[in-house]
Amino acid sequence: MSETPLTCRARPDRSPHSFAEWQRLGGYEALRRALKELSPDDLVALVESSGLRGRGGAGFLTGTKWKLMRKAAAAAGEGPRYLCVNGDEMEPGSFKDRLLLEALPHQLIEGAMLAAYAIGATEVILLVRDAYRAGAAALNRAIVEIESAGLLGSNILGSGFSLTMRVHGSAGRYIVGEETALISAIEGDRPVPRARPPYPAQSGLWGRPTIVNNVETLSCVPLIVQHGADWFRGLSRTEEGGTKLYGVSGRVNRPMLIEAPMGTTARELIERCGGIRDGRRLRAFQPGGGATAFLEEAELDVPMDFGHLKKAGSALGTGALIVLDETSCPVASIARHARFYARESCGLCTPCRDGLPWVSKLLDQLEAGQGTAATLELLQMHVDLAGPSGRSFCDLMTGAMTPVRSGLERFADVFAAHLAGHCPVGRA
Repeated sequence: MSETPLTCRARPDRSPHSFAEWQRLGGYEALRRALKELSPDDLVALVESSGLRGRGGAGFLTGTKWKLMRKAAAAAGEGPRYLCVNGDEMEPGSFKDRLLLEALPHQLIEGAMLAAYAIGATEVILLVRDAYRAGAAALNRAIVEIESAGLLGSNILGSGFSLTMRVHGSAGRYIVGEETALISAIEGDRPVPRARPPYPAQSGLWGRPTIVNNVETLSCVPLIVQHGADWFRGLSRTEEGGTKLYGVSGRVNRPMLIEAPMGTTARELIERCGGIRDGRRLRAFQPGGGATAFLEEAELDVPMDFGHLKKAGSALGTGALIVLDETSCPVASIARHARFYARESCGLCTPCRDGLPWVSKLLDQLEAGQGTAATLELLQMHVDLAGPSGRSFCDLMTGAMTPVRSGLERFADVFAAHLAGHCPVGRA
């Protein structure tokens, strides 16, 4: 078995396989086995036993999430139930789902079908960000192929399981990645988060039980069904099962997407990218994308999984490792992130709508050498008052303030130098 089971069947040019080609590579064998040999409860238990955690950022146990959906769906009675696939992927530094959408659409579709069978969904809706048009086209072609082959529709393979599937093109906003905003977007409304409870499993798309899963999460499911929970757990270096798609970008010689065992260290990933660019030293890195806290050289050997990075004071997020070298200005990096999050806020609640543009302006002033001691005080005020989870309607503000908080703690000398009117690094 390949050491990169999730991506080993992807072609170098990312061209997707036809249905016939995918079947010759073992495609849809897991679906056939599940419909013949496993009950929905068996499938939920298998995925729960595998230790698969959601790959969209939160890291919630997938099997547990499915179990909650089954309970809510039973309470809701007859009627449609939905699986929504989150292919929005707009976290700064993240580009893992693009490969899976473009090169391996049948793998994702099979995973979505297995998930739908497990949770009792009657329709799968794959939301794909507007910029990922090649991925959306690959999915649409694949759906037509499996419909023609009789794997979608009524009474699939004589199992009594019926399912429909379609692609929904997103207008392309970061906030759509939040699961309740995603549901609003599919319904045709303004994509803003919803109050919880009720949770989507209780009342989601059009008021019916709904589960939202990430592209990478669902792409793992056929492999678990085909090879077993023990095999999947054994791929990892830690107790969190499977391999992980790590995207490495920033000041490395060869930015790339790497499939590696869950728990691989940042040091190893950076070395696989040819090391720090031009032989320079590492200044810091964000292990999980733009909304995660900075770590430094002392944390290079922390296993890159949800639990270990949380203990280290950061988060795995989407596994998007962003590297800063000794010539990278942390203030400039944080300011870029702040401008992005301020622009992408839905504007529903005051901390995001008013606070993020304010934070962005303060950071721009610092970067330009126009800040004062009051500038740092105001930034710290936002960190303290708006940064903690629960202070805003969703977690966008918390994520946006995480690199600000981390930067103020770890790079106080750089911030102080900016107050004096110069950047000690010299460039971003």
